[in-house]
Amino acid sequence: MPAPKALRPFVHREYRVLILALAISIFGSGMWAVAMVYQVIHLGGGPVELSLVAAAGSVGLVAFVLVGGIAADRIPQRRLIIAVEGANLAVIAAISGLALAGWLQLWHVAAGAFVLGVGAAFFFPAYSAILPRILPAEDLLAANGMEGSMRPVLQQAAGPAVAGVVVAALSPSHAVTAVALCHLSAFIILNFLGRHELAAPLMGTEGGGDPSRKSSFFQDLREGVSYTLRTPWLLWTLIWACISVLFLIGPIEVLLPFVVRDQLGGDSSMFGFLLAVMGVGAALGSLLTASLRLPRRYLTVMMVSWGAGSLPLAAVGFMDNFWIIAAALFIFGATGSVGMVIWGTLLQRRVPPHLLGRVSSLDFFVSLALMPVSMALAGPAAEVLPIWLIFVVAGGVCPIMAVIAMMVARMSDDELAHPLDGSPEAERTTAGEGQVRG
Repeated sequence: MPAPKALRPFVHREYRVLILALAISIFGSGMWAVAMVYQVIHLGGGPVELSLVAAAGSVGLVAFVLVGGIAADRIPQRRLIIAVEGANLAVIAAISGLALAGWLQLWHVAAGAFVLGVGAAFFFPAYSAILPRILPAEDLLAANGMEGSMRPVLQQAAGPAVAGVVVAALSPSHAVTAVALCHLSAFIILNFLGRHELAAPLMGTEGGGDPSRKSSFFQDLREGVSYTLRTPWLLWTLIWACISVLFLIGPIEVLLPFVVRDQLGGDSSMFGFLLAVMGVGAALGSLLTASLRLPRRYLTVMMVSWGAGSLPLAAVGFMDNFWIIAAALFIFGATGSVGMVIWGTLLQRRVPPHLLGRVSSLDFFVSLALMPVSMALAGPAAEVLPIWLIFVVAGGVCPIMAVIAMMVARMSDDELAHPLDGSPEAERTTAGEGQVRG
């Protein structure tokens, strides 16, 4: 009996090794989110110190994500992923040792958070680029869906829950030690990835370039940006992502707690439950997408999922029924993850392999750069505008921009001109050709 589509990637040994290590690492990251908070508090820190530590991780991530994308196209991705996990292990183990010895200071935690952010900047472009090298094209959708369903469960639910128990039962330093053990396990498992199958990617060999050419950082970056600018479906999806991040993240992260307090009469536990509902929606949406074939109209389905899935948020600002708001957030999480799974698969199947790390990092950078801007603007906006209006605008702008992106990039024509039911080689060849015509 053939394996269900969502489980087909597990037939491949390299994927089993990679996803097991990733699951453990993601679980450790979820534990770190809680352990770090209580470790800072244990050291006498308050909201300002906690913000500085969290900001250090974000700065490391944003500052190095473009470098990480170029590295993923230059360095063997296997080596890069193992090196990042080794660095994570070294940092967390050092913090754990200092904490258990009573020598830990706040600047140690901030420096550790910065290094972890830098590691993430190198890890995720390399992970995105390595998947097409270890899986056939028809299994990439299932693999991306598996990651999309695994992340909210392990990083947003299980990891923080276990860390909270360890902190309450023992101490923050013991929780940090548990995080170090997670990264140790992931590091050991990653060393079982095959060597010969995952040799170094040759820059330019699959894009018509000269593999012997030595290019600079800025030349490599310009090549990735140039490809993005001349590829309409890619460019306009990123433009939509910029606008959606700017309009959606701030209201959800900053203003939703006030919706809970003022409209629902709830507290922090109700806010946490709503976020959990959104996470469950994301996990189920990813799992459903992983279980199905890539849609023939893949760009249309992706943009409609994102655009239409944002509409329910327009009701969040003025509804006073808990279950209606929970349903809106569930739909938003589910449809958002459907689009994200398709999007990740399109990058891996339509972007030339020698550019995949850089294009993935550009995607990551666009989202990361505007998240703090959105959160910084949400508070001042709520001082001059009613919260219900902010949610109405956020829920209405994104569908409108999705329609505009589909029309300007002529996505319906593009997806018909580039079907993804052919050979991977044909996909990657036509990906670079048809985009200039697009």
